[in-house]
Amino acid sequence: MHKKLFIPGPVDVREDVLQKMATPQIGHRTKDASALQRRISDKMRRVMFTNNEILLSTSSGSGLMEGAIRSCTRKKAAVFSVGAFGKRWYEMAVGNGVPAELFESPLGQPTTPEMVEEVLSTGAFDLITITHNETSTGIMNPVAAIAEVVKKYPEVVFCLDTVSSMGGTKIDVDALGVDICITSSQKCLGLPPGLAICSFSEKARQAAETVPHRGFYFDLLALYEYIQKKDYQYPSTPSLPHMFALDYQLDCILEEGLENRFARHAEMAKMVREWATRYFECFVDEAYASKTLTTVKNTRGIDVGALNKQLGERGYMISNGYGDLKDKTFRIAHMADTSVEDLKALLETIESVLSL
Repeated sequence: MHKKLFIPGPVDVREDVLQKMATPQIGHRTKDASALQRRISDKMRRVMFTNNEILLSTSSGSGLMEGAIRSCTRKKAAVFSVGAFGKRWYEMAVGNGVPAELFESPLGQPTTPEMVEEVLSTGAFDLITITHNETSTGIMNPVAAIAEVVKKYPEVVFCLDTVSSMGGTKIDVDALGVDICITSSQKCLGLPPGLAICSFSEKARQAAETVPHRGFYFDLLALYEYIQKKDYQYPSTPSLPHMFALDYQLDCILEEGLENRFARHAEMAKMVREWATRYFECFVDEAYASKTLTTVKNTRGIDVGALNKQLGERGYMISNGYGDLKDKTFRIAHMADTSVEDLKALLETIESVLSL
């Protein structure tokens, strides 16, 4: 029996999208492949609200995160973390010999504009990484306020992880001044895992040109230059099945309407927060609550593993807490093509299992 997934990725993928992955293959050095990539780039620019170039990577979002911090840090990176996935950017820097410093918020607390101002005002950093939406804690950082601080430092390359939020809430890349905005296929975009996507600004390109050792596979400048030179083709063989599906799914997203899609995600988030407040407690303050995932504090001391097992027998799956928050919290994702009706059915099933 298939379990409906309410976990923070991979998400349930519609059958019509899955079928697009079975499209017969084409040569990745053909005009058809170039046209496919151009279509994807044009549509992703609309979803991301940017005029910057779009780069694709046959990898998880972590690949482009590593590529960004390695390709564009000239002096030192300031890595801000609100949970496990923000901290990963720092580990990538260390693993690649990139000078970096980690600035962590307590679990459940956001990165604040004041924190960013204090760090950037030192003049020691020329790249900053921010996690827009942290799935381990359910935090959605106040990126608009943070962006206003970063704009005061034009030499700083602004990298934003929107892996679990792009396509689920409005992220106006150009208005925010984001230089490298990274997302991936298996969350709000509603595809299987395996494809990462980022925007790449002129400032990021110029920064990368001065970095001598940018790696190979995740060298963002090399990706950028190759698609300019080779008419939207890639130096390595791309995942054509993902590209066929993404091309189709982006049409579906734009047909739904971006504002409608964002409103649906906001409605689902509100529903889960209200439910969590009624029966448990939300882990983060509502001002910083994610619109794509809710982390619920396990105030009733339930056995989360046992709950998930019983949900599985009924065709559903949620997530336990992550890392130090395991069993202390549980997580309900509400992203991609999940409907309000789907979510209502899940919550009613949890109530039934727990006799709430």
